[in-house]
Amino acid sequence: MLVPFKSLPKNSRIWIFPSSEEIDTYKKSIINERLVKFISDWTSHNKNIQASFELPYNRFIVIALNQNHQNASGCSIDSLMNLVQIFEKEFDLILLDRMNVLYRDKSRKIVYLTLKDFVKLAKSKSINSSTTVFNNLVINKEEYMNLWEVPAINSWHFRYFKIKK
Repeated sequence: MLVPFKSLPKNSRIWIFPSSEEIDTYKKSIINERLVKFISDWTSHNKNIQASFELPYNRFIVIALNQNHQNASGCSIDSLMNLVQIFEKEFDLILLDRMNVLYRDKSRKIVYLTLKDFVKLAKSKSINSSTTVFNNLVINKEEYMNLWEVPAINSWHFRYFKIKK
């Protein structure tokens, strides 16, 4: 059951799928349409799931699920992952590779690169602990709202900078 994102409680489970490139208007409209249909029909153990989604910055697909209403089962999570895989294939995007990092460069543009390349930039001091990163490992709506787009020092990314936290 699709509900407004803002109405979901803070403890709602979050999945973030970062895109390898900006999602253009055409792709975004199709993804939006399919997510509306998917979430409207999404069930777990034959019970409706209360959920919503956002497409922030045209670079991320964020799914939120109200666990107070109904938990996701393995099969319901698999169905979500299958949909994301369809988006990857159909639109030639990378959405499921967790070994990539997104951050904002000095001009505030969102940059997508491998973790290995991110580490190289950190070592060369091309980026630093105040660089804004996207912590796509947040697990609930409260963390998403407060800890998702943060300086690297406030995320798991800090380990790649020679600093004491």
